[in-house]
Amino acid sequence: MLSPNFLLLCAISGLLLLTYADSDPMIEVFKWKQMDFYNRGDGYRDLWSRLCIPDPHVSNSRPTCFGPSNSGGIRNGSFIQYNNVPQGVTHFRGRLFVTTPRRQEGIPSTLNYIDLARDGWSQSPNLLAYPNFALNQYNVSVENLVSVYRTTVDACQRLWFIDTGMLEYPNNRQQIRRPSIWVVDLATDRVLKRFEIPQNIVEIGRGLASITIDVESRKCGDAYAYIPDLVNRLLHVYSLRNDRIWSFKHNSFDFDPLSDDLNIGGQTFRWDDGIFSTTLGPYQPDGSRDVYFHPMASTNEFVVSNRVLQQESNAARSDHGNDFRILGSRGPSTQSTMHKYDPNTGVIFYAEVQKSGVGCWKTSKPFSTENHGSVYSNATEMIYPSDLTIDEEGTIWVMSNSMPIFVYSTLDKEKYNFRIWKQKATLAKRGTVCE
Repeated sequence: MLSPNFLLLCAISGLLLLTYADSDPMIEVFKWKQMDFYNRGDGYRDLWSRLCIPDPHVSNSRPTCFGPSNSGGIRNGSFIQYNNVPQGVTHFRGRLFVTTPRRQEGIPSTLNYIDLARDGWSQSPNLLAYPNFALNQYNVSVENLVSVYRTTVDACQRLWFIDTGMLEYPNNRQQIRRPSIWVVDLATDRVLKRFEIPQNIVEIGRGLASITIDVESRKCGDAYAYIPDLVNRLLHVYSLRNDRIWSFKHNSFDFDPLSDDLNIGGQTFRWDDGIFSTTLGPYQPDGSRDVYFHPMASTNEFVVSNRVLQQESNAARSDHGNDFRILGSRGPSTQSTMHKYDPNTGVIFYAEVQKSGVGCWKTSKPFSTENHGSVYSNATEMIYPSDLTIDEEGTIWVMSNSMPIFVYSTLDKEKYNFRIWKQKATLAKRGTVCE
């Protein structure tokens, strides 16, 4: 006979599962009033300052020590906590990569991660520099990281990102080195590739805020990277095998002058950000894939075949014919930063800045306003969703960072300003037109 305690436990477990299924479509995972780091580079000590542990991702690795013991006296200037605003979030097998671009002084490391096994219990975990603190010190080596906005993981378990090479300090922007494409092996945390983007492609790195990787797991050497340039309104394409980069120009990359007025977090302003995000659709019978893209200051979505982008000769054409096609508008106030296609559900999920939430469109349905749904919206907590990614397990991750308030006003340091959210894509689409 089953014990009463066992039956009670089963009832509680069932209630928890039901609650999870019927909870808000996006679940808050972490939140911060201000960001903090295990290694600020300023002699900062905390709970882990005396802890030395081996890297679990590298066999027979030497222990890594947190705190002043591994700072080596290297500094990028004094740590200024208020200036650290997170921008990107990407999850891979227990590590949550979080970026803090150097838009202000006082940022100890631009590329970071949270170890979910160790710090997942914390409401506001400290960040760990990735792949280490030393590589994040831009003033020590010309090949060190300067400023990273967003990251992505490809089908070959590699982390890709753009280092803009720029210190975007207000009224004092400095391009201190060439912007570069980075590829890191997530099994060993070793840098596989650093490609400097030539000056004839871009003069400055400002505007290279995201990257999408087109590759099959059995053909890792044949990867292509699609890099939107929101400032110059170009789409750059990098071939890993050929180690070459080329650029496309098209009017679909421009912002929409009827959609550049924004009201977010109580701030009214005008942004003219061009092409901002790209995402890959499903494989077609001929092996090709559609590349969906949009400017941020726009409600329109566009599409182009990856076959077009992967031919360098096509970039030199002045007339692209019907290569770049408009799908239509998502509807009023649907300006979006990042979007991502989920292959398991066939849905593209959008981070919508004016609606302070996440929208969706099922790609098997016509692209029309009525076929776009709202997954989640929260004007007081999801202020400016700056990034949206989907991991290999089909979980959506969203970063919201209150950026307009930081830029045009002042963040309240007594309130939670930065949040990370997640939800399974299969659950996120429930109850919407994206089913």
